[in-house]
Formats: sequence, C-alpha cells, structure tokens
Amino acid sequence: MQRENFLDDLYEAVLTLKNKEECRIFFKDICTPKEMDAIAQRFVVAKMLNDNCVYKDIVEATGASTATISRVNRSLDEGLSMVLSRLDK
Repeated sequence: MQRENFLDDLYEAVLTLKNKEECRIFFKDICTPKEMDAIAQRFVVAKMLNDNCVYKDIVEATGASTATISRVNRSLDEGLSMVLSRLDK
C-alpha cells in the first residue's frame, strides 16, 4: 500500500467521527501525546496568524519555533484558511 492510500484511509476514518468526544478518543488512540501537542500547537499558531499576530507574540504564547510558524504560515493559503473561516461562522 502506498502512502497516499494510507492517507486516504485516515481521511475516511476522520470523516466518520461524529463529535468532539469521538475525535478526542480517536486521536488519543492514534497519536502520541507529543504528536497531539505538536498538532494542537500548529493549529493555535494558525489561528494567531489568521488574527494577524506577529511572530514574536506567537512564539511567546505557544513556544513554537519561528520555523514552525513559517511552515504554518505557508499553509494558511490552503486547508487551514478554509477550516478557520468555517470556525468563525
């Protein structure tokens, strides 16, 4: 099985989750605490970038490196922006 098939399987699994509690249980089972912390940190960074916060403030608030902030910033043109705009509604 190729990597893309693995990802498709994961996406399909995530799409079956019905609420926040199911998401919490699923991700707790599939990710280590460190992986979840990294994902959560990147999501907070994305929210702060979307709110036009400066890197210095993001570093102080999240502990993320400027390299991580830059990577997340590049991703805001894609899926993160879509999700953040949906959360604002």
